[in-house]
Amino acid sequence: MDVVDYTPTPEQYAWTFGGVAPSHRIKPGTLLRLWTDDAFCGRLRDVTDLPSASLNMPYVNPQTGPFHVEGAEPGDTLALHIVDLTPARGWGASTTIPLFGGLTGTDRTALLQEPLPEQTWIYEVNSDRGTVEFAAQSTDLTLELPIAPMLGTVGVAPAAGEARSSLVPDVFGGNMDTPEMKPGVTCYLGVNVDGALFSVGDGHYRQGEGESCGTAVEGAMNVTLLVDLIKGGGPAWPRIESDEYLTVIGSSRPLEDAWRASQVDMIRWLGELYGLDAMDGYQLVTQISESPLANVCDANYSAATKLAKTLLPAADPYDAMHRSLRDRAAAL
Repeated sequence: MDVVDYTPTPEQYAWTFGGVAPSHRIKPGTLLRLWTDDAFCGRLRDVTDLPSASLNMPYVNPQTGPFHVEGAEPGDTLALHIVDLTPARGWGASTTIPLFGGLTGTDRTALLQEPLPEQTWIYEVNSDRGTVEFAAQSTDLTLELPIAPMLGTVGVAPAAGEARSSLVPDVFGGNMDTPEMKPGVTCYLGVNVDGALFSVGDGHYRQGEGESCGTAVEGAMNVTLLVDLIKGGGPAWPRIESDEYLTVIGSSRPLEDAWRASQVDMIRWLGELYGLDAMDGYQLVTQISESPLANVCDANYSAATKLAKTLLPAADPYDAMHRSLRDRAAAL
């Protein structure tokens, strides 16, 4: 097995999907051991550090990569198995940013009220206890919350020569901010350009569904990935498989269109796996799907459709790929 270790310098960060030369050329089957910076590039370290004074917009949400996968061609399916995610710093940060978030007026949802105030919260990491500490600023309340690491951003280069901001989720993946992107899952992305050119980043030490205020517990992350390739079968939207669930992430505005995209591609997935026509798939998804939110704040919103695998028979090729990657990861 080829193994690549890569910790980018700030000059090597990618800020877009597409339009960036690859940092590495790798073969299917490669194990990547990566470091990713947090969405704020480590600039928020204290509650007195505010986004307007500390961040260098638009250079936020840096990505590690992109990686050129040999043999990947448009129409193929890239398979990324998240082996491990471990906090790389002893603290994470979250913040409110004026005109950004799910419960405030924005430049698109224009209101006469003043923007909500800027505030920064620092979450101390206790690796021994596996927790991060929430410390309220209006009272002396503190809470230990379990670390639940995830990657906010996983994506490939878009089609048609586009370069898209790493803040945007779409059909190519990107900043989906779904808690489903966690250790043990396999993410399937449709390849749009030769080599796929995928990048990852935006580690979260934990996040609720929806990422209400627009920022999770943002933190630098040590990332271990197994990379593989399925020839053909590129999905319309990002798909995620765990031992327990099949999940599709749709991204759009308004939010119901993001949900619709995830539902329609799940129906397509059932057709591919079991030969169900669209109406049978529609009926089955209606009765067994779960629909958690991914994010309600980004340039596009993201929604998930999940199906419990206990309710479905095993099916190839995806289940075989996930099991293969899981078993390879277990043998490391």
